[in-house]
Amino acid sequence: MNAPDERPPATLSDGVVHWLTNGTRDERFIDNIFAQMCIRLQQAGIPLKRSTLHVLIQHPQWLGARFMWSDGMREAEISRVDFDVRERSEYIGSPANEMQDGASEVRENLERDPALGRRHALYDEMRANGLTDYVAWPLYHTLGKRHLVTFATDRPGGFDEAHIAALKNLLPVLALVSEIRIKNRLARTLLETYVGSHAGELILAGATRRGTGTTVRAAIMICDLRDFTKISDNWPRDDVIDLLNDYFDAMSEPIARHGGEILKFIGDGLLAIFPLHEPNACANLLQAVTEARGAMAALNERNNGTGRAPLNYGIGVHVGDVMYGNIGSTTRLDFTVIGPAVNMASRLEALTKQVGRPVLLSRDFAELVQPEFELERVGRYEVRGFSDPIELFAFQG
Repeated sequence: MNAPDERPPATLSDGVVHWLTNGTRDERFIDNIFAQMCIRLQQAGIPLKRSTLHVLIQHPQWLGARFMWSDGMREAEISRVDFDVRERSEYIGSPANEMQDGASEVRENLERDPALGRRHALYDEMRANGLTDYVAWPLYHTLGKRHLVTFATDRPGGFDEAHIAALKNLLPVLALVSEIRIKNRLARTLLETYVGSHAGELILAGATRRGTGTTVRAAIMICDLRDFTKISDNWPRDDVIDLLNDYFDAMSEPIARHGGEILKFIGDGLLAIFPLHEPNACANLLQAVTEARGAMAALNERNNGTGRAPLNYGIGVHVGDVMYGNIGSTTRLDFTVIGPAVNMASRLEALTKQVGRPVLLSRDFAELVQPEFELERVGRYEVRGFSDPIELFAFQG
């Protein structure tokens, strides 16, 4: 006697499920997979007109992202979602809001009288675009994390039962495929956030063994905020955090814009390098310093309006060979740069207090940017840890 056939009934999306499972292994980005999935659903006979995928992400600036596909598109449109979205009308009463509150399905007949259905601008927009039916489901990732996928059609009468069954058939595999890509992107985002983009790429490529690294010739920049101890002792905690964030924004954004890489924030200081494989690295560093000076002046002007004292800083700049790689204990590593050149930049930053100039450059660095930049020679100074006096130059920007 033959055993009963326990296979689930075939659906219109079986071919798409097979493709998601077996045909997407070499595709890195979920937005490309999502757009191709929608096109394949159409080809399978499902009257899909519009679809969205909403995912929560761990990012310092964004709560999540939305991937939107509509008929005729070859690629999905990506938009980022702010952290404060849940306080805005675009979210309140939306399908995402219902899912967040625990709904397992949102289905809306867009052909019926709007007064009889859900009230939200999204449904009005879809009706205006000729859509007739809309369905949204949660997409479950590991440990109960819920994301959201939606489908809409312009077919008279909306989706039929076979269409809904086919779309539901996709959900478990789409959840697995999307989770892998989102976690890959999350790993990259976290590394970029905490160690920088270039170091992050090296770590993802396998540079994780303690003591491994490479020698890099680079311009090194170390910046420190003045009187931070006094500020942190006398200001409310939240004000100190806001101040530090504003200060680091003013300094960091020009560095990133001109090709530098910030390797670490150290309390109220930062360490950045501009590798010399880029021919204009040293000039780019000074351009970044110039823009940072302007940003700090603007920040001080804003702070002056609230009664805060102006912020001052010191920057030391040197050039030389550094060891760029993994340093630390057996269980906790730091991807950073070390070497005499880094020490020199640190000593120059400290000397800015003694010399009375906010930006000090070593002669080795100055020779690489003169006469393109106007520098002021400030003399020779003893530098702790180095046997010979160092000739210093100031840069006004």
